[in-house]
Amino acid sequence: MTNSPGRHLAQLNIGTLLHPLDDPRIAGFTNALDRINALADAAPGFVWRLVDDGGANATELRPFGGDVIVNLSVWESREALWNFAYRSEHLELLRERRAWFRRPDGPHLVLWWVPAGHVPTTREAGERLALLREHGPSPRAFTFRDAFDPESAPV
Repeated sequence: MTNSPGRHLAQLNIGTLLHPLDDPRIAGFTNALDRINALADAAPGFVWRLVDDGGANATELRPFGGDVIVNLSVWESREALWNFAYRSEHLELLRERRAWFRRPDGPHLVLWWVPAGHVPTTREAGERLALLREHGPSPRAFTFRDAFDPESAPV
């Protein structure tokens, strides 16, 4: 089982920019951002994503440092998030990420189950990422590769 009534999957991923967002070398990323966010918003199983006061994206929010951008969202299931991330146009951006972001020196993506209707905070998300980095995958903080279902069983 990968989802259950009353549980949704939260995800955080962070990226450390190689250049400022207004730098032409980042244009491939910034020019695609609105299109990819709209794709996420319309994706089956999408529930919520973090946006700044402008409502379009969260690139101006920097809870993890000045050059670190954050993506925080909630999905109905692991499969819904997987399908968006790896079976949609989003995959094109993933393939190009090394042109825009530093290679992470540890986990940069974390998944965890939340009660349906819960909106995770960046603080909560940061705590989950820290838990993954310090202790490895567990039912409280995991990855696609080492996932757990809502009942804490390995997938």
